[in-house]
Amino acid sequence: MSKQYRFPENFLWGSATAAYQIEGSPLADGAGPSIWQRFAHTPGRMLNDDNGDVACDHYNRWRDDVGLMKQLGMQGYRFSVSWSRVMPEGRGRVNPKGLDFYERLVDTLLENGIQPTATLFHWDLPAALDDRGGWLNPDIADWFGEYSEVMYKRLDGRIKRWATLNEPWVVTDGGYLHGALAPGHRNRFEAPIASHNLLRAHGKSVQVYRAVGKHEVGLVVNIEPKYPASQSPEDLAATRRAEAYMNRQYLDPVFFGTYPEELREIFGEAWPEWPQADMDLIRQPLDFIGVNYYTRNVARHDEANWPLKVSPVRQTQHTYTETGWEVFPQGLTDTLTWVKERYGNPKVFITENGAAFFDPPKAERGRVRDPLRVSYLRQHLRAVHKAIEAGCDIQGYYVWSLLDNLEWSLGYSKRFGIVHVDFETQTRTPKDSARYYASVVASHGEALANEDD
Repeated sequence: MSKQYRFPENFLWGSATAAYQIEGSPLADGAGPSIWQRFAHTPGRMLNDDNGDVACDHYNRWRDDVGLMKQLGMQGYRFSVSWSRVMPEGRGRVNPKGLDFYERLVDTLLENGIQPTATLFHWDLPAALDDRGGWLNPDIADWFGEYSEVMYKRLDGRIKRWATLNEPWVVTDGGYLHGALAPGHRNRFEAPIASHNLLRAHGKSVQVYRAVGKHEVGLVVNIEPKYPASQSPEDLAATRRAEAYMNRQYLDPVFFGTYPEELREIFGEAWPEWPQADMDLIRQPLDFIGVNYYTRNVARHDEANWPLKVSPVRQTQHTYTETGWEVFPQGLTDTLTWVKERYGNPKVFITENGAAFFDPPKAERGRVRDPLRVSYLRQHLRAVHKAIEAGCDIQGYYVWSLLDNLEWSLGYSKRFGIVHVDFETQTRTPKDSARYYASVVASHGEALANEDD
C-alpha cells in the first residue's frame, strides 16, 4: 500500500511573488524610485541590462493574474508591497494611487476566495531613504514603523497575515557585504549594521502592529541547512560559522534576544556592541515564522573565502537547478525540525519553495513541459508532510513563484514560475507543474502519492 499524504484540514495552499519582480510600471501614478529601479538602470549591474520597467506587467494585468490563481485553485497569495509606490519619499506623504492599487488587489483576491498575505519589505527600499543612509541609518526603524502603520490601518482585517521583512540575510549579504544586489555596497563594517537595523525595523513594525492590528504578524527568513563536508575540526567549525551567519543571525535575536557568538569571529573588529534596548526592541513576540527553503550547503573550511572562510562543496551525481542549487528535499524536513527544536515549535508557513529549471522562451502549442519542476514540487511537498508527521506546526505552503519573473540581478534568465510568461507578448501559460500543483491542492495532498520518484 502506497504512503498517504493527506495534509491537515486547515493547511493553506498558495503561491508567492514580489513587487519589483512582477509589477512593472515602477514610477507609474506618482510612485517614487526604489533602490532596485536605480540599481537595474546602472550599467553593468544586471545580466543583459535587464530591468523591472515592464517585468510581468502585473500592475496592469493583476485582475487576469488573480483569475489564474483562481483557476489553479489557490487558497492563498503572498505578495509584497512596494514601499515607494505607497510613500514615494519613503516617509511622510502617502501616494493615494499607490495605496489604491494594493487595496483593489486585496479586495479582488478576497472576492475570489484567496487569502492575501502581505510582505511589507521585499528588498525594494525607496531610493529617497537610501540617499539618507538606507539600512545604515538607525532612524530607519522609525521610518519603517511609519510606513507599516499606513499599511496596517488601511488593510488590516482584509489582510489577516502580515510579514514585516523578506529574507534580511539576502538584503545584507548581497546588498552590503558582496555588492551583487541593490544597493551594491561591499563593506564588512556595513553588513552587521544593516542586519541590525533591519531587525530593529522589524521589531518596530511588530510593535506598531500590536497597537493597531488585530490578526497575525511575522518575519520571513531564508534558511539553508549546513552539513559538514567532513568531520574534521576545521570543517565542523566552518559549518557552525555558516549556519550562524545565514540561519541563526536573524532568528536568535528575535527569539532569544542575542546574536550568535560566531558572528564576532566572522566580522572581527567590524562587529559592534549593541545596546540592550535594541535587543529588547528586536525580541517582539511573533505569530508565525515564514521559512523560505531552496537548497542546502555542504560546508568546507576555506581560508581564501572572505569573510566566512567557508566554501560549498558540490555534490557529484546530484541534480542542480539553473541557479546552481542542489535539489535536496531532505533539507526542508531538516530545516523545519530544526526550527521546531531550537525555537519552541512556532507556527510556520513555508513562504517560498521552488526551482529554476530551463523552460523555453515561448510555449509550444499552449503547453510547457517541466518534469524536473514537477518532481521538485512532489519531493519537497512530501518533505513538508514528513515534518508535519514529526510534530512541526506547519500551517501552509506558498510555491515560488506564481509567474516567471525578473530574478533580480540575473534578469529574465532564470524561470521560477509555475506559470510561463512570454516576456515579448506577456502571454501566461500554466506549465505542467502548475497543473500538478493544482491537483495536489485540490486533493489536499493526496495526489502526492500517485507517482514515485
